[in-house]
Amino acid sequence: WPWSPGQFRTRSLPADNAMEGGAQQSSLREPPGPGGAEQEGVPGERDGGEGPPEVKRSQPLFIHGNSRTPPQEEPRASSLPSIPNPFPELCSPSNSPILSSPALGQGPPREGASHVVKVFGEDGACRSLEASAGTTARQLCETLVRRTRAIHDHSWALVELHPHLALERCLEDHEAVVEVQSSWAAGAESRFVFRKNFAKYELFKSNVSLFPEVMVSSCLEANKSMAHSELIQNFLNSGSCPEVQGFLQLREPGRKVWKRFHFSLRRSGLYYSTKGTSKDPRHLQYFADLTESNIYYVTQGKKLYGTPTEFGFCIKPHKVRGSVKGLKLLCSEDEQSRSCWMAAFRLFKYGMQLYRNYQQAQARLSQPPWIGPTPLRSVSDNALVAMDFSGCTGRVIENPNEVLTAALEEAQAWRKKTTHRYSLPTACHSSPLSAAIHRTQPWFHGRISREDTQQLIGRQGLVDGVFLVRESQRNPKGFVLSLCHLQRVKHYLILPSEEEGRLYFTMDDGQTRFADLIQLVEFHQINRGILPCKLRHYCTCVAL
Repeated sequence: WPWSPGQFRTRSLPADNAMEGGAQQSSLREPPGPGGAEQEGVPGERDGGEGPPEVKRSQPLFIHGNSRTPPQEEPRASSLPSIPNPFPELCSPSNSPILSSPALGQGPPREGASHVVKVFGEDGACRSLEASAGTTARQLCETLVRRTRAIHDHSWALVELHPHLALERCLEDHEAVVEVQSSWAAGAESRFVFRKNFAKYELFKSNVSLFPEVMVSSCLEANKSMAHSELIQNFLNSGSCPEVQGFLQLREPGRKVWKRFHFSLRRSGLYYSTKGTSKDPRHLQYFADLTESNIYYVTQGKKLYGTPTEFGFCIKPHKVRGSVKGLKLLCSEDEQSRSCWMAAFRLFKYGMQLYRNYQQAQARLSQPPWIGPTPLRSVSDNALVAMDFSGCTGRVIENPNEVLTAALEEAQAWRKKTTHRYSLPTACHSSPLSAAIHRTQPWFHGRISREDTQQLIGRQGLVDGVFLVRESQRNPKGFVLSLCHLQRVKHYLILPSEEEGRLYFTMDDGQTRFADLIQLVEFHQINRGILPCKLRHYCTCVAL
């Protein structure tokens, strides 16, 4: 029958009952019969005497074609009793009371949770440590130094090792250990190793230029040699654009063929030229982005990847976890070239953060040590100067030629002394303690082979002055001083000799004699003698 929109009235429903089924989508009142018209504000008979809180005219409704959207479920108590989880370590819920370790390859670690980090020593021993998500590599190294009672310095490092890929790299001091561990592939043999790395901050301490002039474009453009400190400052300055360039061997993807290309490292990434040394944009091929990758040393390149030389390194993107596919393998011609490229990668990637890490490490050394047993004696490089005690008072020798002359004269006069600090009894009355006094020193490594010695020094940093003393394999009574100089390991034979009933040790056919190995090492820490450089850092392995 004829009707108008004003004849119908609606009553507002609670939100929970709105849209509850098709029959209740709208509560439309029936049209009033004749004489039964309701007045506004007067309750009707169907309402049970209770009128609606508000009466409004009906409005047009927009009805969706799809089914109604279910409301978001709120957590509610279950009617079933709570059953304790008998295997919480398999589920590791967010509120689990156990100390959980993030499974390898299962995403970033949770903030505020505790994690277990396993650290291995160079002897294969393992120690588990509790660490939070924000624990840095420097904090973990300081904890291990305190627990092992080692000498506290900034050369201790945490090394990320992937044996199945033959890759390793030293973590920077600011890197989060748990985050690095969570990026490993599940089931892989990846691990952390706690050891020395003397080359970590050598680029800031060395006065000799680390980069050859032919590798840095800024030196070539200026047509002059640039000081090492000025060159490092250019790398740290984001406004300057130095470019490292040189030839590298590149392994083609999916093949075992290595080809030689001319590479250029810029702030935008690593490029190589497809036409000689041309830098024309048409010939430059983009190779890798350093911000999304990590740089690793290749330890067994010839065996696993067939590298032309032993000086290989790898650019591993973050998305690549445990497979060889996706690795960008490169190879240098010598160790110096590889060290330059690795240092340039670190400077381009971390910039001023790397220098701040070095400054913070230097500041920590100036702080008073922890309360505890006195660590082993450590000789500071800055405290060692050449002195002349020939007169009534001592004086500092500044002329290098005079230093060498004084060292040779002192060596000749050394054997004439009748009293020595560590003098040994005669051969017939030698005691076991005095004969084995050098075995208590951290630089003595016993019966270690020549090959293992070179690998150990190489792992702890090919820096001038890194050394160790070991027993000779060819001469049963002799010893060997292994020393790193110009990124090469040299070996010097130490032979025992006897004069006037006393036992001495010499490296120069008896011209310079020492009462024991401790005296020999302490002398060459101050004087170069016949060695190419002074003894600066000794290789040591701590037991975890």
